[in-house]
Amino acid sequence: MGIIERLHEIGRPLVAEQLAHPTVAGIARGDLDERAFRYWLEQDHLYLLDYARAFSRLAWQAPDGHLADLVGIAHSTLTEELELHRSLSGEFGADLTTRDKGPACEAYTSWILDAAADYRDGLAAVYPCMWGYNQLGIELARTRPEEPRYRRWVDTYADPGFTELTEKYGRMLEEADPDPERAERFFLEGMRHEVAFWDTPYT
Repeated sequence: MGIIERLHEIGRPLVAEQLAHPTVAGIARGDLDERAFRYWLEQDHLYLLDYARAFSRLAWQAPDGHLADLVGIAHSTLTEELELHRSLSGEFGADLTTRDKGPACEAYTSWILDAAADYRDGLAAVYPCMWGYNQLGIELARTRPEEPRYRRWVDTYADPGFTELTEKYGRMLEEADPDPERAERFFLEGMRHEVAFWDTPYT
C-alpha cells in the first residue's frame, strides 16, 4: 500500500467524524445557524492566510520539480479560495478584517506553520485540509443543500478541478518519499485539527 492510500485509509474515520459534526451536518441540511457559519468564515479566513504562508514556506524548500506547484497552490488559496469567503462574507455579515483567532484556529495555524519548517513533515501536515475538504465536498454534493449559499460552498470543494488539484498534491507528497510513520503522525494530527476547527460558539 502506498503512502497516500495509507493516509486515506486512516483519514476516512475522521472525515466521517466531520460529516457528523453539528456544523457540517447543518451545512448538509442547509439549516445551519447563520451565526455559526459567519464565525467559521471569519476563522477560516484567518486560517487560509497562514495556510498560504505554510505553502510558501514549503515552496522555499522545494525541489525544482515541486516549486511551481506549491507556489501555484499558495496563489490559488489567496485568490480563488479566499474569493469564495469574500463573496459569502457579505451574505452572512462576516467581518474578514478581524484578527481574533479562536482557540481551534490558533492551535491549528501555529502547528501547521511549525510543521512547514520541515519539507516532508510539512507536506503531510497540510494535506488534510485539501483532501479532507475535497472528501466533504464530494460527500455533501450527493444531496446538495437547498440553501444556495451553502450549496455554493459545497460545490466549490466538490468541483472536479479541486479534486484534480488534491490528487496532484498527493502525487507530490508521494514523490517526496516521507518517512511513513512521520507522515502518518503529521497527517493524523492535521485531521484532528480539521475536526476541531468546526467547533463554533453557536452549535
